[in-house]
Amino acid sequence: MSLFSRFKPKRPFCAAVVVAAGNATRMQGIDKVLAELSGRPMIAHTLDALEACSLIDEIIVVTREDLILPVGTSCRQSGFTKVKKLVIGGEDRSHSVQNGLREVSEDADLIAIHDGARPFVDQAVLQEVIETDAKTNAAAPAIPVTDTVKTAQDGIVTGTPDRSTLFAVQTPQVFDADLIRGALYHCIEKGLPLTDDCSAVEQLGKKVVLTQGSVENIKITTQFDLLMGEAILACRTLD
Repeated sequence: MSLFSRFKPKRPFCAAVVVAAGNATRMQGIDKVLAELSGRPMIAHTLDALEACSLIDEIIVVTREDLILPVGTSCRQSGFTKVKKLVIGGEDRSHSVQNGLREVSEDADLIAIHDGARPFVDQAVLQEVIETDAKTNAAAPAIPVTDTVKTAQDGIVTGTPDRSTLFAVQTPQVFDADLIRGALYHCIEKGLPLTDDCSAVEQLGKKVVLTQGSVENIKITTQFDLLMGEAILACRTLD
């Protein structure tokens, strides 16, 4: 071992919290966590990507109480070694994330919060957002909005935001462990509405750095999205 390798900086310990506790309100009664994509539950595809990421050390899955058994079975059948715990979700997404944060290892320096319904995040997106967060404390992947967006009230257009300033933010959103714990606690205690986890950090006046997202990193919310997902998997097989 060389003198330089002895003093190589230690890589930050990164835990991933996967939030898969929502109700299937837009999936016609189908639990999207268990909805099949190429013969496997969607949650298995989501965890595949995180399991394969060398920068992620452990995974906590947050899901509904009635899904603990089937999700656990899927994890065992897939042979995931990084999934440490399955946790029951809370009354809403913020409380579900908080439940997951409580089970993260005390060794965690960084925490990546990922939607269980985003099964197609790739390794390039994961690596960039985690490495960026290690330098900045808060980072999230995003892609530019390509459609013209209008603001409206009562069906009447009130404005047209500058499209060059608009981005569709994806997950995982990655944070310094202490920062996201404190930010989420603050917002829940104050009853502040959150549209995503970055919003909690923004409420404290902290900056969030955007990294390169992917058009394939879609969130499965409808039956049509499942068809899109099958197409993505088919294209990846051809590659």
